Amino acid sequence: MEVQFLFIGKNMAAILGWTGTISYLLAYLLLSLNKLKSSQKIYHFLNIIGAVGLTMNAFFFRDYPNVAVNLAWGIIALSAVIFFTKQKQN
Repeated sequence: MEVQFLFIGKNMAAILGWTGTISYLLAYLLLSLNKLKSSQKIYHFLNIIGAVGLTMNAFFFRDYPNVAVNLAWGIIALSAVIFFTKQKQN
């Protein structure tokens, strides 16, 4: 029996997973090449996109350890965006 999570099918789960993977890798590559800084919001937005895509993929395939780590990664990235936004306002 195929799991239906938020009405996504196997193909959509794969697309979300690959989108998340590419987003994570792009963020890390750009950070490593000094094209991005960890204080830039775009770095954290790439991580949020990665976390959402890979969390959805992991839910679909019932891979709960990956759900946990990607959910935590996304929360950390979202917290950083909020932190840098508040810091800029002061």
